[in-house]
Amino acid sequence: MSLVIRLTRTGKRGERKYRIVVKEKRSKRDGGFIDLLGFYEKRVGGEIIKKVDMEKIEHWKKNGAQISPAVEQLL
Repeated sequence: MSLVIRLTRTGKRGERKYRIVVKEKRSKRDGGFIDLLGFYEKRVGGEIIKKVDMEKIEHWKKNGAQISPAVEQLL
């Protein structure tokens, strides 16, 4: 089982809200996930809101999870 830390999209159409999650590499973008690590939201006025649990990210990296390029830029 190959794990990856990546973004999954939530919210209404036209709103950019994402969750940072751990999931299997072969699963769909918006499919089920194993663990929720934080969220990211970019608002219209240019304001960016993000909340990330770095302890959980370090835990999953030690257990072999890879980080996607998009999440790497956010961190």
